[in-house]
Amino acid sequence: MTSDKQQSEKGWQTVVTAWSADKEVFNMPWGKLMMWIFLLSDTFIFSIFLTAYMNVRMTTTAAWPSSSEVFALTIGGHHIPLVLIAIMTFILITSSGTMAMAVNFAYQGNKRITFWLMLITAALGASFVGMQAFEWTKLIVEEGIRPWGNPLGAEQFGAIFFMITGFHGLHVSCGVIYLAIIANKVRKGDYDKRGYHIVEITGLYWHFVDLVWVFIFAFFYLW
Repeated sequence: MTSDKQQSEKGWQTVVTAWSADKEVFNMPWGKLMMWIFLLSDTFIFSIFLTAYMNVRMTTTAAWPSSSEVFALTIGGHHIPLVLIAIMTFILITSSGTMAMAVNFAYQGNKRITFWLMLITAALGASFVGMQAFEWTKLIVEEGIRPWGNPLGAEQFGAIFFMITGFHGLHVSCGVIYLAIIANKVRKGDYDKRGYHIVEITGLYWHFVDLVWVFIFAFFYLW
């Protein structure tokens, strides 16, 4: 009994030592484990936001604005619904591909290609944020939609739209900065000795951001 207790204490001491020394824990790098925990907590937050949106959408008595009308652009005299949103979605999905390739080349030890792929991913993310800023400007200036009011129908539309897309846009913006910093460190060779787990960790965050957008796109723009 005493021997089992000593082995148990020794096991936990090993875990504590590994965590404090930034080593692998449960066959997983410490940083990767922490990223998974962060993404799990973020999943709960986005789930609450989207659940609140569905609840408001189904219970409000006022007319909910049509997505095909609110998020349409006039190009060449033609009213094209959701064209900007489609481009934004395509950009984020493409960025997931470039990020996945960056992780692959990082583990192959190809710093140059990894750096450029991460930079391309960051550029795609920045262009997404720019398009989102354009979308917000159009809704605020042209449509008169505010977080506290909406002349096109249900007042809750503005509040929940700016909250959800704004929170996601904040994540994308942080991801762009994160990608740029890690890409620069890869270029300088900061991870040559420590390994390139950090690129995979960065990829986990970016894929999560892209996945969340798929749900926002489906629930908010297609419903």
